[in-house]
Amino acid sequence: MQHSLPEQDLDAVREILLASIAAADSAEALESLRIAELGKKGRLTQLMRSLGSMEPEARRSVGAALNAIKTDVAAAIEGRKTALMDAALDARLMDERLDVTLPVRPEPRGAIHPISQTIDEVIAIFGEMGFTVAEGPDIEDDWHNFTALNIPPEHPARQEMDTFYLPGEADRPRRVLRTHTSPVQIRTMLESPPPFRIIAPGRTYRCDSDATHSPMFHQVEGLVVDECTHMGHLKGCLIEFCRAYFRIDDLPVRFRPSYFPFTEPSAEVDIGCTRAGGDLRIGHGDDWLEILGSGMVHPRVLANCGIDPGRYQGFAFGMGLERIAMLKYGIADLRTFFESDLRWLRHYGFAALDVPSLVAGSTP
Repeated sequence: MQHSLPEQDLDAVREILLASIAAADSAEALESLRIAELGKKGRLTQLMRSLGSMEPEARRSVGAALNAIKTDVAAAIEGRKTALMDAALDARLMDERLDVTLPVRPEPRGAIHPISQTIDEVIAIFGEMGFTVAEGPDIEDDWHNFTALNIPPEHPARQEMDTFYLPGEADRPRRVLRTHTSPVQIRTMLESPPPFRIIAPGRTYRCDSDATHSPMFHQVEGLVVDECTHMGHLKGCLIEFCRAYFRIDDLPVRFRPSYFPFTEPSAEVDIGCTRAGGDLRIGHGDDWLEILGSGMVHPRVLANCGIDPGRYQGFAFGMGLERIAMLKYGIADLRTFFESDLRWLRHYGFAALDVPSLVAGSTP
């Protein structure tokens, strides 16, 4: 059985190791040293393994000394590692110092989509008239989308070729992607008593696609119901809107008799325009352009919503947001609104919100 290692030898080992650790000039050199001394085949590990061949008394004293050395070495390695990391960070900060005199890097600018711009404009104009915004689900049932609006079963809008129906379910009414935002009017009248003064902007869906139609598009509809509203209020409201939106103070506006199942009487709204030289221009001219439909709310629609048509009456209107945006901003094809072409958006988009006011059709 071996005797204990001389104490001076252990002290020498300790001093050599600590000196080597202090002299390590990089994290890699420090890690190599740690493995060489504390790894499975390291010097201190081998010395620890030799304890088994020593006499009990020597094993205790040498083991304690080796454990103390091992602890000191591990602490020294950790301290040196921290010092090296701090030095590396300081050097990196010196090398990567920010030059605040450099100009900022050019960044691509975003743009407001014409539909978002148009929605904000419409809300701003009707907001000045006292309208509030109402919303409803895109997926509706047949009653809210058709029946409550006095649309008969044989109406073309209720056919499969014109409307997106969802697969039927035995325990619930057939559902449909709403073909207009009129169901929002129905839900508003069902949820609270009159009076009402709301607009309902939102997405709508129909089976159609060409330069002026899209399977998904946007509408805004308006509803006013109280005890005194009449056709003159409807005309004044829509004339003011058209002039404010197109920013033409004396824009000609006319109301042409028409038919809608949910209004009686009904009227199409036309604005003045000219097509001289093959270009369409909104304003004074020798021609007219239809932009929206309107009318007094049909008594049956009021009755379907639990409102007494003998006491209350009102008006409603609706228009396509893409349509009026195309007219105002000179966009020729409706389908381009949904093609996600960044070049198109940079051309037709808006860098900042610019909404018209009712005051002389100017910007606030």
